[in-house]
Amino acid sequence: MGKLTGRTALITGASKGIGEGIARTFVKHGAKVILAARGAEVEGLAAQLREEGAQAVAVRIDVSDRDSVLAGCAAGTEALGPIDILVSNAGICKLGGFLTQSDADRDAHLDINVKGAWNTCRAVLPGMLERKWGKIVIMSSVTGDMVADPGEAAYAMSKAALVGLTKALAREFAPHVNVNAICPGYVLTPMVRGMAEQSCPEDPQSVVDGIAAAIPLGRLADPREVGELAAFLASDEASYLTGAQFVIDGGSTLPETSTMGT
Repeated sequence: MGKLTGRTALITGASKGIGEGIARTFVKHGAKVILAARGAEVEGLAAQLREEGAQAVAVRIDVSDRDSVLAGCAAGTEALGPIDILVSNAGICKLGGFLTQSDADRDAHLDINVKGAWNTCRAVLPGMLERKWGKIVIMSSVTGDMVADPGEAAYAMSKAALVGLTKALAREFAPHVNVNAICPGYVLTPMVRGMAEQSCPEDPQSVVDGIAAAIPLGRLADPREVGELAAFLASDEASYLTGAQFVIDGGSTLPETSTMGT
């Protein structure tokens, strides 16, 4: 019996990257999963997981649209039962200089990264409170709350906001719902590859290699490693953790300088 057996989890941004890694890890630990995303790829992932013996359904939602979120939650609940766990993972990152990035790009980060988490949390919390049990895991980042690079103002702002949301919800809905944030460093995902292409279109792999070289563990994370942390936070093993943020970055935020020391 797995640590998530008997639990139903809603995972947003589940079609690829960290979301896919979380989905695959959750079913390994026995969860039933409602995979939510805008794109059609999520339906293929759900079908694949069902072929492997998991209970999985796909719902097409836009997390920035409250009605879309409510409809997706209703469909998922009808298929797999009440939502016990939310992993609010949907997010975007578009690089751009602070003085040149468009207002539309700024607003997209707020709409998807921040309002998306707000909308999904509001959709699942009433049921969790009614049943007096729930786990919410919000995907923040080391970017914004701890570190930042040029061109990340919109993304950093949105991810730092999620740390504040985590703490506020944890305080408001204790003792029945645990709310925690995961703050990943660089994970080998389509998003990171897209950022590398924006940074160096002629040789994006050099950007990925440079990132890995600067991380003490010498590599980017596998999405399933983030999934294991999310599974822990969503389980009874983490029953006394709430309002906390958990960094998983291979030590990338440890170095104080790039030149000091032996």
